[in-house]
Amino acid sequence: MVDAADRAPIERVLVLVPTYDERENLPVIVERIRSAVPDADILVLDDNSPDGTGQLADEMAAADAHVHVMHRRGKEGLGKAYLAGFAWGLERGYDALVEIDADGSHPAEELPAMLALAAGADLVIGSRWIKGGSVVNWPKNREILSRGANVYVQAMLGTRVHDATAGFRVYRATLLRQIDLASVTSAGYGFQIDLTWRSIRAGARIVEHPIRFSERELGTSKMSGNIISEALLAVAGWGLELRREQAGHLLSRVRARRS
Repeated sequence: MVDAADRAPIERVLVLVPTYDERENLPVIVERIRSAVPDADILVLDDNSPDGTGQLADEMAAADAHVHVMHRRGKEGLGKAYLAGFAWGLERGYDALVEIDADGSHPAEELPAMLALAAGADLVIGSRWIKGGSVVNWPKNREILSRGANVYVQAMLGTRVHDATAGFRVYRATLLRQIDLASVTSAGYGFQIDLTWRSIRAGARIVEHPIRFSERELGTSKMSGNIISEALLAVAGWGLELRREQAGHLLSRVRARRS
């Protein structure tokens, strides 16, 4: 379980930026991050982008000591990219690790506020679906899908997190060290839900901060229907496991009263 006493001041921050064919967007998001949190470091996690994103990232790293690059073998999914980034950051002693999309959908300008909230929390989620949060340039069917998926997660897992699928997050390193990251196999959409659920199970204090999510203007989305379907099936499995545990606890209490 997470101990509040482990929440030491956050001094070293690493912002993880997964990329695949984001050459047009990368300079923009890096500049926004550097302006918002000048002392933070950035790790670009490039999945061997055919459009040259990795080479551009190398050039940016050569010009800025706060920018680093991890070249990965190929397109293996958001989850594996973040897991590699977590391992890199934990090994180097960062206090907080940030997830943010490369396409500019997430407002990097909210990072100071989210890091301030992390002083008293283990996980801070940039949420679209709490008061003050919003989405821009989304078709109605996508908004319904996202809201519905989060209601489904709440119902199946009994959580109070309103945006478990959100990809803009601040994790304390202490929490990531308590989660069994080696057993995480989820990708994309499911990865965010998976880590939310693991954080809850670890007793983490989770805070949601309202953000304005803007649909990308450049490049193409990497989200697919298969990824969403796999995520919702995984949630069903976790929900059934939770109910088995609850039934087991109830049965144990009944037997204890009878003995």
